[in-house]
Amino acid sequence: MSDARVRRPGEAAFAVIITAFSGFLLWTAYKISGFEALSSPGALPMASAGTMVVSAVVIAAQTLRSKPAGGQSLTRDIAPMPIVLTIIMVGAYALLLKPLGFLPTSFLFVAILIRVLGGQGIAFCAAVSAGSILLIYLVFRVIFNVIMPEGIVPEREILAFFGRLLPAGQ
Repeated sequence: MSDARVRRPGEAAFAVIITAFSGFLLWTAYKISGFEALSSPGALPMASAGTMVVSAVVIAAQTLRSKPAGGQSLTRDIAPMPIVLTIIMVGAYALLLKPLGFLPTSFLFVAILIRVLGGQGIAFCAAVSAGSILLIYLVFRVIFNVIMPEGIVPEREILAFFGRLLPAGQ
């Protein structure tokens, strides 16, 4: 690789983080069964993680030796705030899905992203979010019978109530 390569903002930190994460994976793979034999349960994970560590160290060394690119900003060119916010929201969605359930978590996720990224009014965001989530819920939960995390909304009782209203259920 040529030494004329430039380092973009955040690239050095990312390379170091990937190297540390690869080392953690190697340690975790070692804890499976140690280094007993080539046929031990941890041999393949250790070989994979070891390859990751070597690759990450080489990449990090090359990255740290390269010159920083001028005129670029991490928050403007590499990871603008809408991307960072979306990543944070996806993480929050994953953490809240089980305790709150599919309906409230998905409603909040869609409404907040429409509000922040689209700049729309609160009523518009709530209406679009509610309509979208209702459509998704009907298609996947009612038509395809996909079980979604219930959380704080008593979905089974609501579905049973509407089921009792239909004459086909009697």
